Amino acid sequence: MIMLRFFWVSVFVSMSIYTGVVIDQQGIGLFGVFFGDMAKFGWAGQFNADFMAMLAMSAIWVAWRNNFSTFGFLLATVAFFGGAPFLCVYLLVLSFSCSGNVVSMLIGDKLDLAKKEL
Repeated sequence: MIMLRFFWVSVFVSMSIYTGVVIDQQGIGLFGVFFGDMAKFGWAGQFNADFMAMLAMSAIWVAWRNNFSTFGFLLATVAFFGGAPFLCVYLLVLSFSCSGNVVSMLIGDKLDLAKKEL
């Protein structure tokens, strides 16, 4: 768990710095570039479409883990737009609140249901 926590902190810090540099040099015109590349049907657009699907899966998992509650949908929205930095913080917090129990981190309060299905 220590290595995972180190990885999450490292990704969060490096992505935050990288994002800051890009915003400083190019501004906050992300959506035009992101969807513009997708509209060109090139490799950059393919990568963006794939990445957006991963963001959607992350958001759906966050909403599901939080029982599709209002708070869960709020977190899911942040997960979709926050990407890896959000997910790193979210997983880091879960790792402490679940005392490093990965099953509990992944499925939340559905642990009893999972045991019945096994």
